Amino acid sequence: MQHEAELLFFSDILNNSHIPCHIIDTSDAAASGVYDFGLRRLVDPQMDYREHFYRTIRQCEPGVIYRIRDPFLCRYYLGRVPGEGDFFVLVGPYTEAEVTLQDILHITERFSLPDYLTGRFEKIFRVIPIVEDGDGTGLLVLINSLAKRLWGGMKQFSLQDMYDNYFFHTEPVALRPDDKKEEDAFLSMKALEKQYESENALIQAVARGETHTAEMLLGAFPRAHLEHRSVNTLRDCKNYAIIANTLLRKAAEYGNVHPLHIDSLSSRFARAIENASSKEDIYRLMREMARKYCLLVKNYSLQGYSSLVRDVLVRIGSDLTADLSLKTQAAYLHVSASYLSTVFKKETGSSLTEFVNRKRVEYGIFLLNSTDLQIQTIARHCGIPDLNYFTKTFKKYKGFTPSEYRNQITARGTENAGGAMTAAERKADGAA
Repeated sequence: MQHEAELLFFSDILNNSHIPCHIIDTSDAAASGVYDFGLRRLVDPQMDYREHFYRTIRQCEPGVIYRIRDPFLCRYYLGRVPGEGDFFVLVGPYTEAEVTLQDILHITERFSLPDYLTGRFEKIFRVIPIVEDGDGTGLLVLINSLAKRLWGGMKQFSLQDMYDNYFFHTEPVALRPDDKKEEDAFLSMKALEKQYESENALIQAVARGETHTAEMLLGAFPRAHLEHRSVNTLRDCKNYAIIANTLLRKAAEYGNVHPLHIDSLSSRFARAIENASSKEDIYRLMREMARKYCLLVKNYSLQGYSSLVRDVLVRIGSDLTADLSLKTQAAYLHVSASYLSTVFKKETGSSLTEFVNRKRVEYGIFLLNSTDLQIQTIARHCGIPDLNYFTKTFKKYKGFTPSEYRNQITARGTENAGGAMTAAERKADGAA
């Protein structure tokens, strides 16, 4: 197939954004699949999807991208791929805004449909994504970019609007077969399969510490049709965020993070969710949750460590102000200091003292970036009450003193300081 690389790349972008995209070979007998999640079949149980599909593509002219809208508030893009063969790209369905219960009631009234279909429509619209950019500008940019690549220039193709006004042969309500239970069970099964598939993908991404994948999966939230369980939309959003927080904490557990660290982060987000005052606050929290839980796994995963070293790492992470010396740690764990020193360095690549000092300096960097505490106070919070020793240790690992670092922050300004954070600083930020 010509342009295969471009088409697959385009398809990956949209599917990763949870916008359906299909590359269709019409020479394939199975090409006319169900691309609307069964929406039209609810209206017309006798519908021939193959005939409907080919009726639509017969209207497609070469060099034209069609922007299609249908009676169900859904949108699509459809175009014939230039070159040999008979390939089409179909994007959608998607909606431009949330489809409300009132919208669904209008659809059922328009087609004289029985009341029990309302619930089925709601199930389908919950899996159809929302592209909230109004006139479709964001998606249209991607469509135009692909078309420009395929045809060799913006002047080589055109965009036309099309209304899919398929004539539905609907029967009176009394004559329609009562397949309510079977159809409801099927739709519920499909909706649950899709939900669990997305949840499992999210859990696996966080358990591996893959921030980019987790953010992408949670990024679908603003484009999803929420199941309305209350009359308060914000409450529905909060409930969804609470579910996400629960999934993410389990994902961190699968990533071998100690519950001590998980519970701290989870409780923080639980409070933030309840204090959110708008849907936008929830969306921001969802993005932050994806990032912070992945950082938690990266920074605190105990994967690959022995139980002895795990106990040491948990104790270090739980309280940097404690006595974390080799002698005290060994006595606490009922092993000799020499044995603990050998095992710890073998598994971490660092001596226990060096490891603890780096953690304390990283936390000091976080406090210098995020507070205006005096350096003496910061030193105590890091577990080094001797200011001279804290300064000496800080300079050893960072190359400058805490005062010099704070002066750099002041000189750069808050925005630049945040943008210039080192990997260690970002790590400390994730631990907060």
